[in-house]
Amino acid sequence: MTEPFVRPDVRAFLDFLNNAPGPKLSQIPIGEARAMMRTQRALADAEPTPLAVVRDLAVPGPAGDVPIRFYDAREQRQAGPALIYFHGGGFVLGDLDSHHPICTEIADVLDMPVIAVDYRLAPEHPWPAAPDDCEAVARWVAQSPDALGRQVDALVLAGDSAGGALTAITTLALHKNAAAVPVIAQWPLYPVVDMDEGRNTASYRQFGEGYLLNAESMAWFDRSYAADTQSWRAAPMKADLSGLPPTLVTTAGLDPLRDQGRLYAAALVAAGVETIYQEAAGIVHGFVNLRKAVPSAARDIADGLAAFRLLIERGRMRK
Repeated sequence: MTEPFVRPDVRAFLDFLNNAPGPKLSQIPIGEARAMMRTQRALADAEPTPLAVVRDLAVPGPAGDVPIRFYDAREQRQAGPALIYFHGGGFVLGDLDSHHPICTEIADVLDMPVIAVDYRLAPEHPWPAAPDDCEAVARWVAQSPDALGRQVDALVLAGDSAGGALTAITTLALHKNAAAVPVIAQWPLYPVVDMDEGRNTASYRQFGEGYLLNAESMAWFDRSYAADTQSWRAAPMKADLSGLPPTLVTTAGLDPLRDQGRLYAAALVAAGVETIYQEAAGIVHGFVNLRKAVPSAARDIADGLAAFRLLIERGRMRK
């Protein structure tokens, strides 16, 4: 098999990571694993972008309040779309702080309100707790609640990894049963969209060890999440994708999940959905959280935001 292309800064990061002592993520208590992800942000991610508004709120959910964080580069703005961001972490890790820098950058670059969702995590709250919470928040935002102080006329959904799955699932849910305003664009970044067939891909076999996200961790995430993998609310690849809004799919070239993203993008195109596919060559899963450790990731994020701005405009024209 031909050796894959690995960027120099990615190689340096992987060499450090693979030679670091200590147990793997799936071998430590869940609380320690979550704390490790929060600590990683300070070590590996870029600093947050200063914004006019950063405010923590709570949204009524199906099992109690769902914490959210509201971002905006402007104190006030006219009616327009709002972006809802679902963080990654295998449905087990991650929170409002783990993805704080990327949310501030999205709000600044797209000049759009961003709402980050702290959905319930497995194993304490297995599937479908996460998609239930994400859908509830999306419907709440669509109603232009007073707490936001913004008139929302459309929704834009985005998220990475597990959050990429939740992006695709929530978009489908609001397509099947519309919210108060439409979803006009979605951006799943390196998403997990089929927990069954996704394990049978070439990228899963090639990059399942030694490239940050590994097969052992993914198996741990799957056991914890305990999803019905035949349901579209766990595996959006199994749904009818026709009629969905313009979609940007981003993958990482050295990611076990890469081929799932490729297959999802192809399925969207086959279903007639306007789709842009971007693959960041030579980089690993999770790069939106690695801009300090892997400086070249900043270019991939900038490219993604530029493409997504185009799709949002296309979506607004169709609204």
